[in-house]
Amino acid sequence: MKTSNPDDLTSPGTAPADAGQLPASAGDLVLRVLRVGLHVGFAALLGVGLVRMLVSEESPGRRLLAIILTGLLAALYLAGTIAEKRHFGGRAPSTVQWAKWWLGGVVVLWLVLMYLNADYSWLAFPLFFLHLHILGPRHSLIAVTLLTAVVIGAGAFHSGSVSAPQVIGPVVGAIFAVVMGMAYRALYTEGVNQRRALIELQATRAALAQEQHRAGTLSERTRLAREIHDTLAQGFSSIVLVSRSASAALAAGDTAAAAERLETIGATAAENLAEARDFVRDLSGGETGAQGLAGRLRRLCVSTERTAEAAGQGFEVVFKQDGPAVALPAPVSAALLRAAQCGLANVASHARASRAVLSLGYLPDAVTLDVFDDGRGMDPGELPRGPRADGTGFGLAGLRERLALLGGTLDIESAPGEGTVLAVRIPWNGTERENDA
Repeated sequence: MKTSNPDDLTSPGTAPADAGQLPASAGDLVLRVLRVGLHVGFAALLGVGLVRMLVSEESPGRRLLAIILTGLLAALYLAGTIAEKRHFGGRAPSTVQWAKWWLGGVVVLWLVLMYLNADYSWLAFPLFFLHLHILGPRHSLIAVTLLTAVVIGAGAFHSGSVSAPQVIGPVVGAIFAVVMGMAYRALYTEGVNQRRALIELQATRAALAQEQHRAGTLSERTRLAREIHDTLAQGFSSIVLVSRSASAALAAGDTAAAAERLETIGATAAENLAEARDFVRDLSGGETGAQGLAGRLRRLCVSTERTAEAAGQGFEVVFKQDGPAVALPAPVSAALLRAAQCGLANVASHARASRAVLSLGYLPDAVTLDVFDDGRGMDPGELPRGPRADGTGFGLAGLRERLALLGGTLDIESAPGEGTVLAVRIPWNGTERENDA
């Protein structure tokens, strides 16, 4: 049976609140063997007492009474052990509140049987364990002491005298039971602590995995937002500007200009479709050669100049390269390309420039990209720190995040009326170099 104090986790009879969820440990087998041994020992000693009573010279009436009381004691003890097993198996409510009453009934029946025959005194040994398990440490020691005294007194009552073996035997048994009970209690407590520590570890690992999944999802969403902004959003912005210019040309009756701008819309859409396909297929999974990056930057300059001219905001776009080209990793090439797209898109949208220069530089320890324009300039302190409520302003913020992942930096130098320079620097110590044709 269980302890009467469900909050005392040091009591082996107490099942913790989450016992049904505790994983089995190596000590569970030892504890189970001890419990089974206790029950089997009680049954065996009860049987020995009954047999000795039946073969004694007691009167038939006393033997019949002993048989009845032995059956009652066996039934009561069996009912308690079954209730305990069902509760620990999660198939019945707790029996903690009835544990002391059950133990009291067992002790009363045992006392009557011991009055009938001294051979029932051997049941004191398993009863020592029951008191140690069900009662608290202090009360159980008092109970064990009283039971020992009762056994000694019963021996003296039936024999008519007190001998040394009648005293030493019960005392040694009581001491042994107390020591074993303390060992059982320590083993049980250690098992509970280990299982709870395992549950906490599993919960921590699950929470960590969930947090990592959430962080990975957020990171992927941020990456997708950057890619969509730098590809589809920029392309749609150019198409919108050119379509407005084409509508204005049609309204003015200039069909030739309208047709030219419609061709520009088609070319821009085709270019952005290619960018979208690259994004979907993740073509930048391997390293991008130096020729590929330079070629894409040149095509970007041509496309930007054509789109700006079709939108009525024409300006010259020039590409320059400084130093021997280097085959860069895909993330570095992608970041440089997105930086160029972002810089030229801002020039087309805000600078009102007549000329823009896209400069790619290969240094011994870094690769740089500068976007210069001779437009109206601005105050860098007025730049947004993040996306605005209407969804704009994401380009520079997203570019800074992308560069930060590579250890790169983004600097903007500008002043009203003096143009703007967007400078990107990414550390790189690659040794493989190619000549850019």
